[in-house]
Amino acid sequence: MYSVRIFMARFSSYRDFDWMLFVLVLLMSVISVVEIYSATLHTKFHGFHQKQIEFLLVGMALMFIVSLIDYHRLIDIANWAYGVSIVSLLAVLVAGTKVLGARRWIKLPGGIHFQPSEWVKLVLIVAVARYFWGLVGRELTWKDIGKAFALVGVPMLLVLKQPDLGTTMTYAPILLVGLFLGGIRVKQATILVLSFLLFLGAAWESGKVLKPYQKARLTSFIHPENDPRGAGYQVQQSLIAVGSGGIWGKGMNKGTQTQGDFLPIPYTDFIFAALCEEHGFVGAALVLLLYFLILMRLIQNAQTAADPAGTFLVMGVVAVIVFQIAVNVGMVAGLMPVTGIPLPLLSYGGSSVFFTFLALGIVMNVRMRRFVN
Repeated sequence: MYSVRIFMARFSSYRDFDWMLFVLVLLMSVISVVEIYSATLHTKFHGFHQKQIEFLLVGMALMFIVSLIDYHRLIDIANWAYGVSIVSLLAVLVAGTKVLGARRWIKLPGGIHFQPSEWVKLVLIVAVARYFWGLVGRELTWKDIGKAFALVGVPMLLVLKQPDLGTTMTYAPILLVGLFLGGIRVKQATILVLSFLLFLGAAWESGKVLKPYQKARLTSFIHPENDPRGAGYQVQQSLIAVGSGGIWGKGMNKGTQTQGDFLPIPYTDFIFAALCEEHGFVGAALVLLLYFLILMRLIQNAQTAADPAGTFLVMGVVAVIVFQIAVNVGMVAGLMPVTGIPLPLLSYGGSSVFFTFLALGIVMNVRMRRFVN
């Protein structure tokens, strides 16, 4: 009887669970599995859709577990988690597995490759929420802003050292949304923007921050035809795939760019291009509409949070997801540089899936406690 009462108590706590958001996420997950299956059908990666199902099931289980842990407890251990994350990033640089010239993973028993930089995004969301929650009620000083930059800047530099420019960029929105919600003044924001532009120009000219291939990626999208077999190859093949889809698409398993292995990594970075080729403008519009509905639910949960900490947490998640969607879709359409940023809930990959569902678990957590003072 005691175990039954515990089960019922746990189950009743899910009455305030955002089931509408869960249904939308579940629908996007189904689209992900179907598209990965189609994009890899005639390639050596066929069967990745089965692994994606496993990733999604584990991710959903993690989401439900995290939703039960009071988010204030997560904020309480943010400093410890931040310290562990820095140590894990240092461990990658020292003993990480090197693949294609980059050290991004730690090899674990059982053939598992753990990518700490994805986990760090989650830690930063909580750490930044904790930091700015402590500043609520007073104006931000330059010292406060400097500490916030240091908080996010240290892991950014460590990840850039791997090198992993794409993941490094995903940390910036967390800082920006924290500064915005924290009450940064227009004058301060203007000075920061101008300083960033000057730093970016100096870093670009020095050649010490970005490697040559990273520079090529950041500029090749403007004129991909100038290097069609090198830096511009991915962008050109993506544009061909998107354009050839037309209004209704060519149908599942019928995309010539995807099935002919012209489109690079169509199950991860360029999965949206594969979807456009097979399902056309209509399919792409429906997926973007689904993303819009998911984001609206997330923002609604931020607005109904019980305290500023909950709002900071949810909007941190929103910032990362919006950034990843914008960069990935813009990359596929030739409007933004190729940076290797996956499309949330759609691209293949355990690290990306786990981060997204853990982040959604925190959002659910905030929602379920929105009436608690």
